[in-house]
Amino acid sequence: MTEPLVSIQGLNVSYRGAGGTAHILDGVDITIGRGQSVGLVGESGSGKSTVAFAMLGLLADNAEVSARRAIFDGRATTFADKETTALRGTDIAMIFQDPMTALNPMFTIGTQLVDIQRRRFPRDNRRTLWARAEAVLADVGVQDAAQRMHRYPHEFSGGMRQRVVIAMALLVEPKLLIADEPTTALDATIEAQVVDVLHRLRQRTAASMLVVSHSMGLIAELCDSVVVMYAGTVVESGPVRDVLHRPRHPYTRALLACEIDPYAAFDPAQDLATIPGNVPDPARRPEGCIFASRCPASHQRCSKKPPHRQTGSGHAFSCWLEAA
Repeated sequence: MTEPLVSIQGLNVSYRGAGGTAHILDGVDITIGRGQSVGLVGESGSGKSTVAFAMLGLLADNAEVSARRAIFDGRATTFADKETTALRGTDIAMIFQDPMTALNPMFTIGTQLVDIQRRRFPRDNRRTLWARAEAVLADVGVQDAAQRMHRYPHEFSGGMRQRVVIAMALLVEPKLLIADEPTTALDATIEAQVVDVLHRLRQRTAASMLVVSHSMGLIAELCDSVVVMYAGTVVESGPVRDVLHRPRHPYTRALLACEIDPYAAFDPAQDLATIPGNVPDPARRPEGCIFASRCPASHQRCSKKPPHRQTGSGHAFSCWLEAA
């Protein structure tokens, strides 16, 4: 069996403050195979982006990061600044959530696409880097790429800026591409176009992908497997088809119930599904099941940490209640 590109076991992230220690991630396990696309899904505050930022060393200075075991491309890592800095912009690239803040308004698109390559290809001259950038910009669907290279970020629409950010990530030819909410703040039409770009690029490159999203629909479009997170804890994981068609954890089922079907008939009298309650305070994590206070199937056993169950297909979940 081929060794995975990323294998992390027991990832913990916490912040110390005047009011105590806030545990943002609690024992997160994640594996990304070579050429595989893995989705991280959960509502806001579940810790999805923290996993990605920990891998890149982009957390705040007061963050405490540790893992029981962490391997990237066959090498052990401790998430130290020196290690993560060496990976950024070479082996790992990221598509950030807000393309406007990811681009410098003072420089042209071409200048930024050239500069992003210098660390990956230090010996190539500017003409070579410019030609490569122009080709990739056209490849992600930007028309008139040669002319657009001389434009500034404010001259692009939101969807076009997102394509530029995707091009920046691809230009460094990473082994792992992290997409952090890549379609947030885009309208439905542009979102579909960006998803199509990512889907086509995934088919044509050997890079692995980690897709961070709150949308099960996006995960279904782009990923082979999915990791469902709640309050910094993995509650369910497995192949996308298994998790989406037979969710075993109450939180996963609640997330799926909240998805809006764009093809369903609109009923103005029908309320949108929601998950009642609030995410637990990370400084006061409950000792038992992390989802118990919001779970409709909660019972006495939930006061204790739930067992980790797994099926033969690699579908795993942590819950006292065996789903039918």
